[in-house]
Amino acid sequence: MFGPLAEPLRTRRLVLEPLTVHHADEMAEVLDDPRLHDYIGGEPLPLPDLRARYARLSQGPSPFHQEGWLNWVVRRLRDAQPLGTVQATVTPTETSIAWVIGMPYQGFGFATEAAAALIAWLKAHNVHRITAAIHPDNAPSRSVATKLGMRPTERTAAEETIWQLPL
Repeated sequence: MFGPLAEPLRTRRLVLEPLTVHHADEMAEVLDDPRLHDYIGGEPLPLPDLRARYARLSQGPSPFHQEGWLNWVVRRLRDAQPLGTVQATVTPTETSIAWVIGMPYQGFGFATEAAAALIAWLKAHNVHRITAAIHPDNAPSRSVATKLGMRPTERTAAEETIWQLPL
């Protein structure tokens, strides 16, 4: 695997736990809202499919790939409630990050706080070119990216704009 290995992270209000298969059972409910897929496509996964996805993600890419897959479950510190996920795909030239926070927990700054912790951790591991792919109509994610200091670029991937953290 390329890059650092995920480790637990903590913020003022959150704990970020490296993703494992056992997280699927509690995350299925958090992610079971079709509105979360408005801009990323697809639909909520049934529990067996979510377990299979988490099994693939926690194993990482094939050893010959020049990338690392890092995924965390975001929990509220005060009661351990799972709120969503953050992730980073680390390659030799760029690291793409993403965040998904369940609908009932949006609007409280959890995505910004979790993604900021992820960015700080990546920088501490000498990962500096950080991007996020955001659909132009996804105002909440654009707001998170702006609060993180990211700016939209001219680059696109599919229908999404690539945002980048200034170097």
